[in-house]
Amino acid sequence: MDTANLIAIDTHTHLEVSCRNPFDSYGEEYDRAADKYFRSSRRPTMQETIAEAALANPDIMIAFGSVDPHKGKMGAREARKLVEEFGVKGFKFHPTVQGFEPTDPMAWPIYEVINEHKLPAVFHSGHSGIGSGMRCGGGLRLQSSNPMLLEDVAIAFPDMQIIIAHPSWPWQDEALSLAMHKPNIWIDLSGWSPKYFPPQLVQYCNTLLKDRILFGSDFPLITPDRWMKDFEEAGFKDEVKPLILKGNAMRLLGLGEEPADVAGSSR
Repeated sequence: MDTANLIAIDTHTHLEVSCRNPFDSYGEEYDRAADKYFRSSRRPTMQETIAEAALANPDIMIAFGSVDPHKGKMGAREARKLVEEFGVKGFKFHPTVQGFEPTDPMAWPIYEVINEHKLPAVFHSGHSGIGSGMRCGGGLRLQSSNPMLLEDVAIAFPDMQIIIAHPSWPWQDEALSLAMHKPNIWIDLSGWSPKYFPPQLVQYCNTLLKDRILFGSDFPLITPDRWMKDFEEAGFKDEVKPLILKGNAMRLLGLGEEPADVAGSSR
């Protein structure tokens, strides 16, 4: 990857329509509720997201996988195959939507594979637009996405870099405290326009956590162009912006940095 010519590395985007599996109507009600919540009905396929860019720039994207934590040891075999045969460079979990708590032992065989390969794992945190407005919130539990539930995981798997996705409302302070305390905890800024970030998040991005904050748009819910425009006006220091937009992701993903440097500062 020619990182010198990249403006930024977007660490949080979504492909939502499978190119292989038939349409599954099970999630249709959740999709329609999410459309209303996010005021967007876009469901990008692989082709819509990367076809032109991949043809012109075959090194422009880095794939993360997702495995159902309920699969346990079978899921661990799936995760290993994704890493070793398909070159997947990280994983994404959504405790609220996937219906598990990150500390549940059933997920630990999957974490063991991620830890063994020293890869990052993104965990959704805070409120979820999925299920919002549905009867009983669609049965989805917001409490499963409290970032403090990641503490035991961070201790048990110190070589797995854990990314807390999104400003973690209503647990923003918990996320900041956890990242301050555990050097294998990172925070991505996806899912919100920077103009709505809580002031304490901007404060820590500018100071003590500047080495472990990542740009992410949450495309298609927010476009990178809109996010970056608002970022310029959200009170971030000029010397910190390059770290958030690209430098920290380069270190996390091993793009030009030695793996030993991945944890960054352990202030």
